[in-house]
Amino acid sequence: MLSRVADNLFWMSRYLERTEHTARLIGVGLTQILDQTPQALVPRWQRLLAALHVEPPGDSLNDLQSITRLLTTDATNPASIRACMARARENARQVREQISSEMWEHINQLYLNVQAISIEQIWQDEPVEFYQMIKERLHLIQGITDATMNHGEGWRFIQVGRYLERIWATTLLLEVFFRPYLSGNENTIDAIDWVALLKCCTAFEAYCKVYTADVQPARVAEFLLLNAESPRSIRFAADQVQMSLEQIGQLAGTRHAARAERLAGRLRAQLDYGQVDEIIADNLLLFLSQIRQQCSAIHDAIYQAYISYPIDQALPQ
Repeated sequence: MLSRVADNLFWMSRYLERTEHTARLIGVGLTQILDQTPQALVPRWQRLLAALHVEPPGDSLNDLQSITRLLTTDATNPASIRACMARARENARQVREQISSEMWEHINQLYLNVQAISIEQIWQDEPVEFYQMIKERLHLIQGITDATMNHGEGWRFIQVGRYLERIWATTLLLEVFFRPYLSGNENTIDAIDWVALLKCCTAFEAYCKVYTADVQPARVAEFLLLNAESPRSIRFAADQVQMSLEQIGQLAGTRHAARAERLAGRLRAQLDYGQVDEIIADNLLLFLSQIRQQCSAIHDAIYQAYISYPIDQALPQ
């Protein structure tokens, strides 16, 4: 596969995952305004913005329309839904011959819908339903991708991009929620917040099937970090990254793929044998930061092996 094609598929997938993640966090934040005071909502929106690496607009967090504009329709904010969909669509356009026509049609249609709408229209109608629509359309695109593409190199690069992005986003979420809890400020985090964290990962119902509705911080950390069956857990995502890199290496037959596979295997083993009580006792925040560092190393190794390798490495020896 051409390195340009691999790069476009990889980033198309990352931006689609990022769009869905942003829409989900906004949706969770908006549902909280129904039974919360403005004072209680401020730290919750601060956490959601921090998880997206976005600075709050202006000096106030009480203006939810300004916050949602920043995260949704502000094209100058690279983390906004509009900006992420534009980048996802551009990467998809570059490789239209590699993706299915159904994929392109749905990506393009969602892009056009997001470009055409204003935050005033969203708030005038039903904002929660708008973000639910974004999530459902992206889930549809994901399903169409899995159902209509050959599961070869291209599809595997899409999988790697999706799950690397998911690991990164989930570790940031865990970090911003657990930092005040681990620093002794337990009163700033209550049961509503732990439920919100699970919902930010589309994992509340799955969590309840494992632990019942008794939401405890250590169990939340264990589920989102180490559960082998939840598609939103970091361990599950790491499994998918390693599996896809191994398949790409076999299909490409490149001798330079070993480092990426080795790094992914090391991350997977660390999560396979991790114990949440030991992780929390040692330093959960450091553990999450190290996972992101490992993801960055895997990303760099993928580029070195498949995308930006020196020309002499591609020549026969």
